[in-house]
Amino acid sequence: MSKLGSTTAVLFAGAGLLAGLVYLVGFVPAEPTQPVASAADRPNFAPDTLTSWFPDREEGDDFYPPESGPGPVMSDPAHPYVPNGEGRQPTYRVADLTNPILQPWAQEQMKKANDEVLAGKMPFIARERCWPAGVPAFQIFGRVRPVYFIQTPDIVWIIHRGDQQVRRVYMNVPHSANVKPSWYGESVGRYEGDELVVDTIGMNDKTFVDNYRTPHTEQLHVVERFKLINGGNTLEVSVEVDDPGAFTTPWRAIQRFKRYDEGGFREAICAENNFDYFSYGYADIPRDDMPDF
Repeated sequence: MSKLGSTTAVLFAGAGLLAGLVYLVGFVPAEPTQPVASAADRPNFAPDTLTSWFPDREEGDDFYPPESGPGPVMSDPAHPYVPNGEGRQPTYRVADLTNPILQPWAQEQMKKANDEVLAGKMPFIARERCWPAGVPAFQIFGRVRPVYFIQTPDIVWIIHRGDQQVRRVYMNVPHSANVKPSWYGESVGRYEGDELVVDTIGMNDKTFVDNYRTPHTEQLHVVERFKLINGGNTLEVSVEVDDPGAFTTPWRAIQRFKRYDEGGFREAICAENNFDYFSYGYADIPRDDMPDF
């Protein structure tokens, strides 16, 4: 079985690929923990070639906290995050370091990042620097760019239009015995009733779990549950995060996307189209010194 390789994929050799692979057929998922619904009841995140999914609020690059229990790092109440487009002076994020999920080393690393922001320095944001989002930050990577799905019996592709970042979810198979760490790790999935459950391990430690620059280790283990709600017009993703190397306890978060007819997939290159060197710093944008061909 081919495993996840590069962070961007030459997936769209033709626009017809998206149209040809947006179907879902029935099969028995491995070791389900909930009653299995019929194939017709399983979620279809790509009912036509036009459907994409946008964060359902302007500040969609933040997670929602869970109804109860440990949740994600949020904005410091003393320095509230103001996104662009609200008619107010936007701000960069300052993390709330009182969140009890953080181990001391992670808290200290984030304090340094906070101090730089408060001193007027522009923080690292993966989307703006054209770096891979990783998991679970893929769910809050977009903000104003959509996510697309291609569902087949063996693989589910989850594609972010920004730089065509791609996740591959291998269906109804166990994890590999020895997973080599990579930007997006190894994701395996199954359908449980009306949910797509995605289990991801094997991520490197080069990404953050959110836009507050919350670090993680290679022990990171993420389980995401994708479910259609609101008559199929909202995609809700429940995220469970466990990393004993960075967090004091497992924690949960939620992201929601609204269904949007974008008129089909469009490319949105990043590194090759980013000329704001003075703002972002050219050295921070991924590039190769040698061509691949």
